[in-house]
Amino acid sequence: MNGLPETFPAFPEFAAGEVWLVGAGPGDPRLLTLMAVEALRQADDIVFDALVDKRLLGFAKADAAVHFAGKRGGMPSPHQADINELIVALAKAGRRVLRLKGGDPFVFGRGGEEALALAAAGVPFRIVPGLSSGLAGPALAGIPATTRDTNHAVILATGHRAVDARSAREWEQLAATGQTIILYMAMANLKDIVAAFQRGGMPDATGVTFVISATNADQRVLESTLAACAADAATAGLKPPAIVVFGAVAGLRRALLPWLRT
Repeated sequence: MNGLPETFPAFPEFAAGEVWLVGAGPGDPRLLTLMAVEALRQADDIVFDALVDKRLLGFAKADAAVHFAGKRGGMPSPHQADINELIVALAKAGRRVLRLKGGDPFVFGRGGEEALALAAAGVPFRIVPGLSSGLAGPALAGIPATTRDTNHAVILATGHRAVDARSAREWEQLAATGQTIILYMAMANLKDIVAAFQRGGMPDATGVTFVISATNADQRVLESTLAACAADAATAGLKPPAIVVFGAVAGLRRALLPWLRT
C-alpha cells in the first residue's frame, strides 16, 4: 500500500478461492482499517451489508463484482443461508471474496455463522476485525465504555428478539449486575427491555444515552434516564440503527462534550 513506512509489515496475500470476513467499522469510512483497505483493493467480489458506507467501494478495483446482501429489520432481506451459499460458491469458483460487514464481523454481525459455513464447506478464510459500533459509536459521541469510578465491566447485548418470559428473566439478571450495558438493535423492544431492567433493580435515574447512526453525518444523540428513555425516544422519533448505553458512563458525555472534537 502506498504511503506506508518501509518498515511496515507486509499485508497477507489475498489468494484466489479465499473469503475475507472484514469489518467496515461503525459508519464513518475514515475509520476503516488498513487491512480492510488492502482487502478492498484486491477482492474480485465484494459482498456488502446495508450499513456499509458505499464510498468504501471506491477502493475496489475496476473489474470487481459487487453484491448487496443487506439485512434490515422489518424489511425484505436476503436470508443468511443464501448469503452463506453465495460466498462459498464464489470462493469455490476461484474468486477472491470480500465479505464486508458493518462494525466488527464477530460482534453481532453474523460473521461467526459465516465462518462456520465456510469451514464446513472447506473454504479458507481470514478475519479482519473492525471497530464495533457498540464501543466506537459511544466513544466518538463522548461516552467511555468504562472508567475506574463508574464500572468494572461492560455488557454488550443485542435486543432484537422479543422479550418473552424466559428472556425477561435474563434481562433482569443483566440489570442486577449494576454494570454498564450497551445494546445493539434494541429499539423495537425498548419498552419491554426497560421494564425488565426496572424489575432487575436498575434505578429509574440511571443514565441512558441513544446514539443513532453512530459516526455518520446524520448522527443523533439523545440523553435520558431509564424511567423516561422509552417515551423520550418515541417523542424524538428515534429510528435504527441505534446503540443504547445504560449506566453511569452515559452521563459523562456532558463533562466531555464542550471539549470533544468530532
